[in-house]
Amino acid sequence: MTWIRTIPLSEADEKLRRAMEAQRALYPIEYASPVQPTTDGTSGIVASHSLIPDALYHAFSTFGVLMSDELPLTRRQHEMITTMVSVTNRCRY
Repeated sequence: MTWIRTIPLSEADEKLRRAMEAQRALYPIEYASPVQPTTDGTSGIVASHSLIPDALYHAFSTFGVLMSDELPLTRRQHEMITTMVSVTNRCRY
């Protein structure tokens, strides 16, 4: 398994904390619990971007905005699209 250095939430500076909180705020409530949490309870995939807070925010906030209830697609349609993208990319989450 590949190892990626991450910054735990307990060691995060203000910029990293703001980036993590801001991207999390855009996600639907169903995504509040990480699929593969780190030891400090954050999402492992989000933590893998912790060395570059700006990239973390922009990469993950994009998904949050695409899942917005204000878009014309239903939640069911959003989930169907994301499931098919994950299957196509052989990604399990």
